[in-house]
Amino acid sequence: MTAAPHDREDADETPRPPSKSARKRAAHAAQDLGEALVRLREAELEALQLPEALGEAIRAARHITSRAGAARQRQYIGKLMRAVDVEPIRAALAAHSERAARESERFKRVSAWRERLIAEGPTALAELARWRPDLDRAQWARRVSAAQTERRRSAGAGAAARELFRALRTLFDTMP
Repeated sequence: MTAAPHDREDADETPRPPSKSARKRAAHAAQDLGEALVRLREAELEALQLPEALGEAIRAARHITSRAGAARQRQYIGKLMRAVDVEPIRAALAAHSERAARESERFKRVSAWRERLIAEGPTALAELARWRPDLDRAQWARRVSAAQTERRRSAGAGAAARELFRALRTLFDTMP
């Protein structure tokens, strides 16, 4: 009785090297991760505690203006990335993007409230006061009135609108 072809494959348990396609996918993923590292600020890059050669390559990539040179540098960074454990880097970048998304959402919420307060005035202020009963309504009414007056005089946001934004941001930071 002869063994079926799939039985012979099961008997051969030696691990096979990854296919060429799998190696290329891994190389591209490492290069993409390296490009994300180039976009980080210096303090965030330092916090990752990358190997010295990789850190220097990333810093050098920020200063290269030639398109071809930048492409070669990205490939070099990808090559260096293949020798590093990328999971902690991926986790740190995911946490960074999550923080950035939260900050963006916070900014949008504060901006929307500022615009609503300027547009609706006392109605929006009353709703804000329902959320924060300890709100100094007279002080907030002065801020809103100043921003409304400023908006009528000029189309852009001036000092009063910025002050209202800062006050809202502080208020939302203290809200549960």
